Amino acid sequence: MNKVLKGVTTLTFALSAFNVSAANDVLNVYNWAEYMPTDVLKAFEKQYDVTVNYSTFENNESMYTKLKLLDNKGYDVVFASTYFIEKMSREGMLAKIDKTKIPNLADVYPGLLGQEFDPKNDYSLPYVWGVTGISYNSDIIKSEQVSSWKDLWNKDFALQVMLLDDVRDVFGMALKAQGHSINTINESEIKQAYEYLLKLRPNIVVYNSDAPHVPYVTGEANVGMQWNGNAYLAKQEMNELEFVYPSEGSILWMDNFIIPAGSENKDLAHKFIDFIYRPENQAKLVEEFGFPAPNKKAKDFLPKEVQDNQTIFPKEEDINKGEFTNEVGDAIQIYQKYWQLLKS
Repeated sequence: MNKVLKGVTTLTFALSAFNVSAANDVLNVYNWAEYMPTDVLKAFEKQYDVTVNYSTFENNESMYTKLKLLDNKGYDVVFASTYFIEKMSREGMLAKIDKTKIPNLADVYPGLLGQEFDPKNDYSLPYVWGVTGISYNSDIIKSEQVSSWKDLWNKDFALQVMLLDDVRDVFGMALKAQGHSINTINESEIKQAYEYLLKLRPNIVVYNSDAPHVPYVTGEANVGMQWNGNAYLAKQEMNELEFVYPSEGSILWMDNFIIPAGSENKDLAHKFIDFIYRPENQAKLVEEFGFPAPNKKAKDFLPKEVQDNQTIFPKEEDINKGEFTNEVGDAIQIYQKYWQLLKS
């Protein structure tokens, strides 16, 4: 789930399309738009004397559908969010990752590995991760007014609240506020969250996931949901914008490297993943997108003020209270049913 830009028109380009020799290897990469620094891609091309064909998709669903249509062929490295990994591996869409070919994996935060959706990381490795929390305009709203998800229901915030246009994020927020798991498959708990969200309607002014910092910068919204990377980048435009990790626990998300089962260049795919894991390249991800990188050594390549920024790098206690969004199987239909009712 690209938290930097979503809904961007699909685009395909080759970084060196006009000067590729027939002997060069080609790595076909499929990712969200504007979700990898171009200079990192060019550096990989130069070091390995290869060409990167970088194609983009709008969301996990369109990526999944296209891979299905292509019988998992045509791409060598693809990116997917946590809740698609288990489904794709179960359906035989993914190749096993040979972790011995990725030495920089040794420096990845252990807490990002061994997640429920891929316990042994046989089919996926972390690319970028982040947190869904709360942003607020400190010129209008006091810090003591916003410390938990429940605070968004404050009647003083009528027509001031922005919600992400994302069913799992929004229901995750309501479920957390009521003490439930964001991954529940219990319909009564999901319905309870829906009924709780109905009470929030008078406060909601906009749903936005394409550029969720914009409603704050323009003054359309003063408080609401936000991804930590977008919050960091938005604060550079709007210094009064603050970010909070809710006391009930944040919603954690992670986008992951995967290698399709039909990849024709798996060795180069492993080299690419290892190259992206180099700490200097991880630091570039942090600086460009504002999200924490998986490699803990990335901080050594960042300015001190970025290393210490708690919007980018949450405290361990805030991480421990959060939950990663996992696949919920057929229960997604229940979420979608109540999501449509909420927005109707």
